Amino acid sequence: MLDPTALREEVGRGLASHPLTLPPKLFYDEEGARLFEKITRLPEYYLSRTEIQILRTHLPEIAGRVGPGAKVVEPGSGSGEKAELLLGALEKPLAYIPVDIAGEQLDGVKRRMARAFPEVRVHPVLADFTKPFRLPEVEGTPRGVPGRPLVFFPGSTIGNFEPPDARNFLRTVGASAGSGAALIIGFDLVKTREVLEAAYDDAAGVTAAFNFNALRHLNRLLGTDFRPECFRHRAVWNQEASRIEMHLVAVADQIVTLPSNPARFPEVRLRLRTGDHIVTEHSYKYTLEGFGTMAQESGWEAAWTWTDPGGLFAVGFLEWRGSGPNLETVSEPASR
Repeated sequence: MLDPTALREEVGRGLASHPLTLPPKLFYDEEGARLFEKITRLPEYYLSRTEIQILRTHLPEIAGRVGPGAKVVEPGSGSGEKAELLLGALEKPLAYIPVDIAGEQLDGVKRRMARAFPEVRVHPVLADFTKPFRLPEVEGTPRGVPGRPLVFFPGSTIGNFEPPDARNFLRTVGASAGSGAALIIGFDLVKTREVLEAAYDDAAGVTAAFNFNALRHLNRLLGTDFRPECFRHRAVWNQEASRIEMHLVAVADQIVTLPSNPARFPEVRLRLRTGDHIVTEHSYKYTLEGFGTMAQESGWEAAWTWTDPGGLFAVGFLEWRGSGPNLETVSEPASR
């Protein structure tokens, strides 16, 4: 659930920056969630099907490492498809706590999980997982069951954080989950420009529609007057920064109004020239060594990592070794 005042401040800051930016959380209204599920089934978008392949292959080993009675928290749960695979493999999981900003999708996940796993306590949380939120109380763990906290963060969402924020997010997750916690995390690997750019700029134009929908979502939330038809979608691989960059590029001169918030913010009129661009997403790609170093710097020990035969994607199993440092606010990613 997005706070309009905080969002107005964030959008105003991004549209005053260079380059212009919009927060990728705007992708995820109900239409955006539907479009992203469509993206995951595209032939160019290897990430979801490759990660599922890795999970299916190694779930018995993963379940053995987790142990019985896990309390599973999934930030940015989306459709919950991968969590359903995980819960089905774990030994007597105690609870599943999906956290997402798409309320209708979250309700659907709750219903489906409750049917599939009647013995698991399902406690959905409607929240922006990059901001502080309260986890619901879960009834006590049965005697003799370890009840390990398990954070499940699939889908390469970690790549949508800027690197300092990725480290900060991992520290925050570990400090919140506490002693004995484990983290199952998906991350995308560096590969050829052709494969990466196609994954974020598919031939059917679904990712473009996903990008344009962020403008429609912003118009509804804050009363802006962006016209999606006046932009084109662009995705480029920045090899030096090791990231895919998604842009909205103006195809006509235009003036966009960001209405005032009487209590705090004056009206802003943004003049865009043809060719000006707005950055809507960065998606960082890692090497195995680079990700392991980042995890260690964040208080986690990379106990094991699995990849697919083609080396496209990786799933890591991390164990918390840190403490609870004073942390900064984490920037907002999208769930790509």
